Amino acid sequence: MTLELGGEFCLVCGAEPPLFGDRMCEPCLRKRIHLVKVPENVPWVRCARCGIVEIQGKWVLISEEEIWDELIQRHVVFHKDAENIGLAHESRTVSDRHTLLHLQVEGTIEGLSFKEEHTMRARMANGVCLTCTRRAGNYFEATVQLRSTGRRLSEDEFTDLRITLDKVMEEMADDPMFFITSEGPVTGGYDIVLGNKGLARTWGRHLVSEYGGHIAESNTVAGRKDGVDVTRLTLLYRKPGYEIGDVLRWRDKLWRAASWTKEGAIMSRIDRQERTGASWRDLESANVMTQMGEHNIVDLITQDASVGEFLDPSTWQMTSVRLPWDYLKTRPLRVTQVEGEWVALHHLGCDEKEAKVKK
Repeated sequence: MTLELGGEFCLVCGAEPPLFGDRMCEPCLRKRIHLVKVPENVPWVRCARCGIVEIQGKWVLISEEEIWDELIQRHVVFHKDAENIGLAHESRTVSDRHTLLHLQVEGTIEGLSFKEEHTMRARMANGVCLTCTRRAGNYFEATVQLRSTGRRLSEDEFTDLRITLDKVMEEMADDPMFFITSEGPVTGGYDIVLGNKGLARTWGRHLVSEYGGHIAESNTVAGRKDGVDVTRLTLLYRKPGYEIGDVLRWRDKLWRAASWTKEGAIMSRIDRQERTGASWRDLESANVMTQMGEHNIVDLITQDASVGEFLDPSTWQMTSVRLPWDYLKTRPLRVTQVEGEWVALHHLGCDEKEAKVKK
């Protein structure tokens, strides 16, 4: 081999150009650099209680494939000049704690094609996430109290309200603090103790939009942390014990709830043509006398200007009832028993909706 005076040459073996990198020929360059640096062992932590994984200080619920992708991205280091990189991996479980990750990597450095194979061992360690630690310590930030006005809710109604919490949790972004510390029936209602205030408030808004009613919030100081007061939220949700169309005794008169409003309901008086708005607080004193499902549709046998007669569906005896102020012969008559007496009800829009549903 002859070298021209002043010509370039490989600094390692003296070979003639082409040269790459720090003035090395291709064989010398390939001996001294690698496309990737892969550690022999990499650790990762899984919660021994719930199975979620710690990723860069955060606990998240991810699949095993996502865990391997995360470990590769975090620990595999590519050469600073690498381009057109391609990577494939295959996992093989060795034991409950150890998994081998076989890597195939290709790319180019300074126009030279590189293909490499490496093996990395993922070593799992048991830990306990913040959520499980707090659950074990009965940690909570908020208590949601489900109550009613007008009448006591049935167990089925409380169950329906409780199911909506699961739906809200499914729709919200995954957060390990969205957990239920405890729950159960209490005198007059149902209490759910939650690990997050935001979850409690979101559920409360959902209940109001879905079922009406109103919410009252209160906060108590549970202690101090880093010089800041630690507070706990109590959220009281009062669901109306009545539905649109039910008969209520309110202000010593009989009314029907005609429609909901943002702040309460529009009440329609039974014995005369009168409508008025009422807030949720106003209606706390209202008592449900009969529900829509307890009403009867009857045909009048005889009638005059103010009174009609029909067959009592429970006794099949002729019964008299005062006709409602908006009575029309072309419209079915809706009646209900209030404290043992039959009362004829005036017509509301919800009556037509109910009739269509029954058809």
